[in-house]
Amino acid sequence: MAHNRDKLAPQTRRQQLKQRDQAGKRPQGVRKEQRPPRRSARLNPKSGEYAEQQRSPTAKKTLQQRDRSTTPQRRGQKRSREAEDLPVDVTTASFSKRPRISPPEFTATRPAIEAPIDPVDYWRREQTWPKEYFEPEDTMDYLLARRKSTPSLRRKRSEGSLAASSTTPSDQKPREEKSAPYRDARYETLLATKGSIMDISEQGITSTSKVRCGTLLEKEQDVPKESLFRDDLFELTCRKIRNRNEARVVRDISLLIAPSAETLATCGSRELDILIESTNEGWNNSISLTGIRPQPDYSVGFKREAFTEKQREKLAPFIGNFIAGDQSFFMATYYMYFPFLTCEVKCGAAALDIADRQNAHSMTLAVRAVVELFRLVKREEEIHREILAFSVSHDHRSVRIYGHYAVIDGAKTTFYRHPIHTFDFTALDGKEKWTAYKFTKNVYDTWMPTHFKRLCSAIDDLPTELDFDVPSLQDSGLSQDLESHHLSRFIAGSASRTGDEDSQSGIGDTTPDTSFTQQEATKRSRRQVAK
Repeated sequence: MAHNRDKLAPQTRRQQLKQRDQAGKRPQGVRKEQRPPRRSARLNPKSGEYAEQQRSPTAKKTLQQRDRSTTPQRRGQKRSREAEDLPVDVTTASFSKRPRISPPEFTATRPAIEAPIDPVDYWRREQTWPKEYFEPEDTMDYLLARRKSTPSLRRKRSEGSLAASSTTPSDQKPREEKSAPYRDARYETLLATKGSIMDISEQGITSTSKVRCGTLLEKEQDVPKESLFRDDLFELTCRKIRNRNEARVVRDISLLIAPSAETLATCGSRELDILIESTNEGWNNSISLTGIRPQPDYSVGFKREAFTEKQREKLAPFIGNFIAGDQSFFMATYYMYFPFLTCEVKCGAAALDIADRQNAHSMTLAVRAVVELFRLVKREEEIHREILAFSVSHDHRSVRIYGHYAVIDGAKTTFYRHPIHTFDFTALDGKEKWTAYKFTKNVYDTWMPTHFKRLCSAIDDLPTELDFDVPSLQDSGLSQDLESHHLSRFIAGSASRTGDEDSQSGIGDTTPDTSFTQQEATKRSRRQVAK
């Protein structure tokens, strides 16, 4: 028995050693079969070195020694092996799905950026957009004409139609519908966000403009001898149009408040032949400001033939294909350049407030056109705080006359209005019934010729051959939904369009502190950076 025990002892010892060796090697064998976790080389630059360490004999020996550790340490043995499967720098960090690097730590080691910036990657690292995003380019590209991308217009172009959108019967909105957005007092706030303030500026208008306004009010003019404002008919006329609709007021007295420039030219005022007017027509060829297009009851501007052929050639890149409906800073309808007068007619409670908002919208576009033209030739200081347009709001008894101007502070432009005169023309037996008529005629005869010469001087200063970075008729992506007619709809539409345009950059709203020039240049800079 003892002999057998002695004989079996070496065998048993060898089996025990073999089992213990197998027990010690088993975790190593499992670890070999387990594939290392996949780690991105971008997030883990040491992964290649770690893979080599996995295959080195030193690493195997170290792991075997840890596996043979004492019993009190075996409780944490499994965690140790799992930890060994990770790189050293990862084991000391939290097990988040994608470790993030704190902005201050990265900023300290950020290299100088010479190549084009990837804005998304920059935002991921810095939590802000690169400052280069907001540096406007010193080009004229933002003023180029823009194609109006609407389904109806695309269909008209494809059919080869030469009819302009302004003449489409369905294009004209009924009076009630076109004024719907302006009924809400919040529209004034919307205009303010676009840089148009329905108030005077802190400095007001220039002394020269003040003198001119006084002259326009006081200078005598001939008035019609046979009209409904004749002394013996005036009182009855006012009684008949009281509590009537806008169409009736327009028919009976509007031309006695703001006379027709074309009619005056037809009747002998040949110097007014350079003017053209629109009646209840949408300004489809003007680049939108708030997402809806103006449609004044009456407006006056310059016809195409008022400018020389050379001047039209210089304006061509900024006008585009006006017949097909291209939109421009310098046009209202396809036949009207640089509008300078609008008239709105209203009836009912708070009617003139609605008319004032419509006029403020239209005249902001009119003043903007002059500012952008003079900015092109580096002469914007000449029109700083100068009245560049006029508006008339009236109902069946009251009239409000405003002058509209711009305050230019470097790249920033803010638009204001100056109250010239407000009065009740039915008071005092119609003492001021011809005041608005004379004022409007003085605008045509006295103010307009000077304004036209100023415009022509700026156009003449434009370079003959312009070099642009983009095609002259490139679609800018800023086409607006011109059919919205409720405040909530057009505000929501404007916000959604702004979000679409700015989703590439993370910038949301346009602030009043940004001029139209700066806005367009900034958006173009974002697109180029994103490329």
